Amino acid sequence: MLEGKTVLLGVTGSIAAYKIAYLASALKKQQADVHVLMTRDATNFINPITFETLTGNKCLVDTFDRNFQFQVEHVSIAKKADVVMIAPASANVIGKLAHGIADDMLTTTIMACRCKKFISPAMNTNMFENPIVQDNLKTLEHYGYEVIDPAVGYLACGDTGAGKMPEPETLLNYILRECACEKDMKGLKVLVTAGPTQEAIDPVRYITNHSSGKMGYAIAKMAMLRGADVTLVSGRTALAPPPFVRVVPVVTARDMYEAVTSVSQEQDIIIKAAAVADYRPASVSDEKIKKKDDDMSIALERTDDILKYLGEHKPDGQFLCGFSMETENMIGNSRVKLTRKNLDMVAANNVKMAGAGFQGDTNVLTLITQDEEVSLPLMSKEDAAGKILDKILLERVRR
Repeated sequence: MLEGKTVLLGVTGSIAAYKIAYLASALKKQQADVHVLMTRDATNFINPITFETLTGNKCLVDTFDRNFQFQVEHVSIAKKADVVMIAPASANVIGKLAHGIADDMLTTTIMACRCKKFISPAMNTNMFENPIVQDNLKTLEHYGYEVIDPAVGYLACGDTGAGKMPEPETLLNYILRECACEKDMKGLKVLVTAGPTQEAIDPVRYITNHSSGKMGYAIAKMAMLRGADVTLVSGRTALAPPPFVRVVPVVTARDMYEAVTSVSQEQDIIIKAAAVADYRPASVSDEKIKKKDDDMSIALERTDDILKYLGEHKPDGQFLCGFSMETENMIGNSRVKLTRKNLDMVAANNVKMAGAGFQGDTNVLTLITQDEEVSLPLMSKEDAAGKILDKILLERVRR
């Protein structure tokens, strides 16, 4: 995702410095060009050779190091950088940057950067809560830095509280959000539904389906990376919530209906990827239904048809995309759904096809609009999500 991007990491004197090795490695796996700047205090916690081995670039510590190419090193790196992250950021470096003090390679280089800058404070709780540190962080925010709130937990000093640097995966998500994708969806509000619904039979049992939620979560993530304001209404899944996405958890089809319809009118794009139950038990037992010797039947009633409601109440300019999971006559059934529910597009797949299904990480989709059918090859669900969003943006322009 970060091919062709230059990421500048600033590492200061904190025990959390060792975690940045994991971040540098993760960035390289995303094909970023990673450069690391360290303060001298940081070298007491982790050796610069570690970063040089992981990134393939010289780790810079000394402003007057003569072992580099003939150019003003801090300026050349600053010009290349697409994003800067100072993590862990000590109270000392936070204070320097807030007041324009550039007395080492790290602060000098960052002062010369015009790109997006993240700063992740890591220190003792009392230090972090000190009014001077808080004022310095507010000053940095005033100058365009984005401050990443520290985690709350057990600290190296033995205290418990705010001041712990977030995990490398969290820091990586901030960098991905900033520069992984072109922001061609900035300003758009996108509503995505995902996962299964559960319809109770009694306090122990329920009716559900095999949906994992992976497709909907991938769509929400990719829309976020492209700059959209994303709301994800999700049934119960085993997936971690996508970062920087507003998640509304639901259980039943009725829950999802209420969550979706309460915000549907304000959305620019709605993508209904959830596998919503079509039927629910007509009555729910207050007690566990006991096993008997004879057969048992459960009376079912229809659930609310969310997609039909959205099609009937679609405001001008809104794009409505549904999903169609079929086992036969995929194109024909999907076209009926497209027309009957007043949709702009249907993403259809056949669960019998290899690689297309609920639990896997791949999908094989056909994107169906009034005018055409676009068949996509087998690809990851994240890549498929990107193709869905590309098609939606193209169709919006054609209107």
